[in-house]
Amino acid sequence: MSPEVSPPPPPSRRTLLRAGALGALGTSLSACGFMPARMSARQEEAPIDVKVDGDLVYFNWADYVDPSVFKGFQKEYGVDVIQSNFDSMEGMVAKLNAGNRYDVVFPSAKWAQRLVRGRMLRRIDHSKLTQAPSVFGRHAYFADPWYDRDSAHTVPFTAYKTGIGWRKDLLGDLGDSWKTLWNPRAKGKVFLLDDRDEVLGMAALALGLDVATGDRQDLDRITSLLGTLRPNLRGFASDDYGNLLNGNAVMTQAWSGDIAAILNQAKDPTIYGFHAPREGAPINSDCYAIPVNARHPGTAMLFIDYMLRPENVRKNIAYIGYPMPVAGTEKTYAELVAPFPECVVTEADLKADLFFRNGTRAQENARDTAWTHVKAG
Repeated sequence: MSPEVSPPPPPSRRTLLRAGALGALGTSLSACGFMPARMSARQEEAPIDVKVDGDLVYFNWADYVDPSVFKGFQKEYGVDVIQSNFDSMEGMVAKLNAGNRYDVVFPSAKWAQRLVRGRMLRRIDHSKLTQAPSVFGRHAYFADPWYDRDSAHTVPFTAYKTGIGWRKDLLGDLGDSWKTLWNPRAKGKVFLLDDRDEVLGMAALALGLDVATGDRQDLDRITSLLGTLRPNLRGFASDDYGNLLNGNAVMTQAWSGDIAAILNQAKDPTIYGFHAPREGAPINSDCYAIPVNARHPGTAMLFIDYMLRPENVRKNIAYIGYPMPVAGTEKTYAELVAPFPECVVTEADLKADLFFRNGTRAQENARDTAWTHVKAG
């Protein structure tokens, strides 16, 4: 039986995400741009004693865990959860670089790789997590992902894809291509995500290019293509499902997890659709990670293990609308998004390797420049 569904939080957890901030922070936060690690390699590799060693200092997107799960953890272990929130990956890493101390953080895949390269994360011994087999034994992709070899410093939290959400009652059934965004019937009513990688990646896929290309000639083609979308474009916004619900958009680039929120908030969910385009849908995942300067890594390990319990995963899936790669919870998500089956992230989706990868500094700068041109119109 599915758990009682709590209403999702009012805004998308990415509503405040502004990847354009990378233009200002990209130089200092490039793949090689982290401040020196504050712990030695020996300290980074030291095993974590899994026990309560203090309250949990938690740093994540806002409203990204069901409050009842927090309460259950606090009651079981006799600790408090001290919450702080970030509004972008850049903001999260800036806080870590400034020396702020958190016990558990939630980087996306490419940012997890940067933190690992910068020796900013503690190793996580999977054998000390009782729930680890339900992740790594069931979802083989995450046993050795590209962003963290052997998942030595991370445990997957969510997985999601990007596609197109639209109003079926106004536009009818649409083709499953990114070029659908250019549909003349949607003139002036299309939104793109306010996210550099997502927008450039969408156009790259439409052109048959690598989703994370940093080649200047490729980027010139991408900016030219996006220029032709201007007549249809109303704006850039990360409140993807909100714009569909309030009528500002008839079509929007959208995260699969956010689209699931429509099911709980729309008066008639049947008037909405979601496609993962055939040219490819970008895939991403967020991870649990423990910073090297965490004061309470033992409590962080207990928290991760608690969060991975299937009953807690089901509650979180219902609360935030994003799937989580934990055995025994797949049906919960599939049932939640039954009207939008393409929201489901499969092993084939993961293996298609459409993650946004870290480029060289020159490539990242070129992507920043292209994004600036796209936003300027």
